[in-house]
Amino acid sequence: MILDPSADDRLDRAFMALADPVRRGIIARLSRGPATVNELAEPFAITKQAVSKHIQVLESAGLVTRTRDAQRRPVHLDAATLEALTAWIDRYRLIHEQQFRALDALLAQDPGHDAAASVALDVPIEHRGDTPSAGQQTGPITKETGQ
Repeated sequence: MILDPSADDRLDRAFMALADPVRRGIIARLSRGPATVNELAEPFAITKQAVSKHIQVLESAGLVTRTRDAQRRPVHLDAATLEALTAWIDRYRLIHEQQFRALDALLAQDPGHDAAASVALDVPIEHRGDTPSAGQQTGPITKETGQ
């Protein structure tokens, strides 16, 4: 596997650009199609100049592009950069899914493991057939505390 140091820089810029809620809103709007700065500014209570600066940040991160259409300069979403971001996230998501599948397989092989027992933790004691002793909690048992 060949590592591209500039790829890390592009990922950093893209994730930093997406850290701002206004920029995420602009990306969400552009997912429906190209738009002008005026159209992108409509839902936000900020100036058009501020929206233009947000677009510049998104453009330098490679997330959007601008074209010229007569007097208009529509902004377009660059799907390739978003795909690179999701591919990066998916790589780690898949690793965790493999680990969970391996844990499931290991637990399925364990004769002492009772899958129904973990489900029973969500059921209040009075509904499990146990009779609570004095001082024992009678409410629902949570997975976090086990009580």
